[in-house]
Amino acid sequence: MIRTATVVPCLFAILSGSLILAADDAGSTEIHFANDVVPILSRYGCNTSGCHGKAEGQNGFKLSVFGFDPGADYAALTQESRGRRVLPSIPDKSLLLLKASGGMPHGGGVRILKGTDEYRLLRQWIASGMPIGRDDAPKVVSIRVTPSERIQAFRARQQLKVTAIYSDGHEVDVTRHSRFQSNRESIATVDQDGEVSIQDVAGDVAVMAAYLDCTAVFTALVPRNELATSDIVPPAINDLDRLVDAKLNKLHIIPSPLCDDATYLRRVYIDLIGRLPSPQECRDFLANQQADKRAQVVERLFTRTEYADYWALTWSDWLRVDRQALGHNGAYAYYKWIWDSFATNKPMDRFAAELIEADGLVSEHPAAQFYRVAKDPGDAAAMLSQALLGVRIECAKCHHHPFDRWSQDDYFGMQAFFAPLNFKTTPHGQMLLASKTDATKHSRTGAEMYAHPLGTTMPTTNPDGDRRKVLAAWMTAPSNPFFARNIANRTWAHFLGRGIVEPVDDVRSTNPPTNPQLLDALANSLTESNFDLRKLMRQIVSSRTYQASTAVNTTNTNDEQNYSRALLRRLSAEVLLDAICDATSVPEKFDGVPVGSRAVQLWDSQATSYFLTTTGRPSRTTVCECERVASPTVAQVLHTLNSANLEGKISHDAGLVARTLRDHPNENAPVINEIYLAFVSRLPTEIESQRAAEHFVKAGSDRRQSAAEDLAWALMNSLEFIYNH
Repeated sequence: MIRTATVVPCLFAILSGSLILAADDAGSTEIHFANDVVPILSRYGCNTSGCHGKAEGQNGFKLSVFGFDPGADYAALTQESRGRRVLPSIPDKSLLLLKASGGMPHGGGVRILKGTDEYRLLRQWIASGMPIGRDDAPKVVSIRVTPSERIQAFRARQQLKVTAIYSDGHEVDVTRHSRFQSNRESIATVDQDGEVSIQDVAGDVAVMAAYLDCTAVFTALVPRNELATSDIVPPAINDLDRLVDAKLNKLHIIPSPLCDDATYLRRVYIDLIGRLPSPQECRDFLANQQADKRAQVVERLFTRTEYADYWALTWSDWLRVDRQALGHNGAYAYYKWIWDSFATNKPMDRFAAELIEADGLVSEHPAAQFYRVAKDPGDAAAMLSQALLGVRIECAKCHHHPFDRWSQDDYFGMQAFFAPLNFKTTPHGQMLLASKTDATKHSRTGAEMYAHPLGTTMPTTNPDGDRRKVLAAWMTAPSNPFFARNIANRTWAHFLGRGIVEPVDDVRSTNPPTNPQLLDALANSLTESNFDLRKLMRQIVSSRTYQASTAVNTTNTNDEQNYSRALLRRLSAEVLLDAICDATSVPEKFDGVPVGSRAVQLWDSQATSYFLTTTGRPSRTTVCECERVASPTVAQVLHTLNSANLEGKISHDAGLVARTLRDHPNENAPVINEIYLAFVSRLPTEIESQRAAEHFVKAGSDRRQSAAEDLAWALMNSLEFIYNH
């Protein structure tokens, strides 16, 4: 904001809602550094993490990220580098202007052209003595995006306007100095000036506008241009389908029909227990004529030990079961607590409370191992927020979250819950106690911070007793705005291939859910069942949405966001290796674990396995979902095509191929059927049977095993095997 300092006529003109300089003489004006200069530095990327805003700065010049600390930025500009960055006696020779405008070599290139309004404002600020501005000057308290939402057609364009609301109530158009970002560029992109360009993909998109430390969102619903006139719309099975269909109707998209039985069996086996059905299980299921056979198989899978194996592996990634940090015994005890929780269907609110409140002897309360993985109270706060709430607050340790409302006060308020924790060595082993009395200090202001959950007002003192009990009670309350939604969203993403909020651990106002009503329904279902995770899973896998085919129709070919069809999902590293072992009937041998152990049972993420490393197993150095690489890589493809170890499983004397050939010495059809059932959980089609039979005949009786191995190798490298579909 620029204010006149004297009674002389104002030298500014109003242009496009922004205050623009009309002359270079700065003697009669006062510029406020935080309100006027910092937004320019942010707009042109000077204080981003890729430039001078990164931790170590750039070429000796460091700014706070997105201007969160104007005082430090002012000092960096006016007092460092022997004062050469700003020269009020010769403004045009200031390094700030020379480098930004291309007058001197600059690693960031030309950012602010000479003669522009921004250049003139910076020059005027320097010429007028670099005023920092009055402490009581009005501050920006919020911003507004206009329009805030709209239905848009393909290839449409929409200009956004950003208005800053100041503490004294006045408003200023700040579009010119705002930052913009689309959360789904396949649906819409946005340029640096705030013009949104809609693409040719139906769905919804959120475009964030940011100015200083404030954010706001424009959301667009983009339906297909043509109405969906087909009468062949699969009926809904449960309420989840009806909520999905309501969104699809708005987008003019028709969902795909149900998948066939073989596809469903393979899909639900992989998603619930992380392994393939055996050939005999496939035959039994396909022969079953009962109407509820899909529900029956789900109930059987819940009772199998592989269910706990698989879900313990998943949560061990998110909660960092790390042998390198915990040691062998500590990591295994921590893993076993997670495994037991899923084996007994422990309610998820109790699971979270036990983790948060863990104390006493670590040998008796293995969930306390979490606090040995967390390096400090701030790390514990950030990890639990991301894993249990889906909220990333780690960046707020140093500055205001650039894409959300979380400030340093929020970060230190969460950190304060864990500040009293310390480990004490006793004759019976390590004990976790909440006994320290150190105050939590704001790293920048030095003010004492008191424990308070995200989105709540900071109290005037810390809670009595173990503060974590207050946090656990808040987090697991049915009214909590994050916990149930996070568990529901993560679970939905696991079964459907993408979250309603995506990424699943990046919940924020600028990344809204694609179907808020669906997310609310899933969260409500979880809380109403007293956080029974299996009940939520049962509801999801029984829906038509989950059971949909991957086959596309003319309306949903490009839809990967709204659950109109099943998505192809590459098997995770451990599941893929186990699938190869199951299909070939040859187990993998891992160092240090019993023979016959499956990859999904490896609680130690550091267990040596070239295959698992190549196919994206996470190292568990963070709680981020992004650690697990789900997309295929060149290394993975080359390994499955050329690995001598995998070829050895196919040709093993005790493997499926050799055994099946011995069982059927004179018939090729049963061998072909068995290989198809083992690898892709279905019988071959007529043309597949014919081609396979021709290959056997061409190979001859003396190379019959080679022909069978060729078929197994081809199926193992097929997309149908490598992907869940």
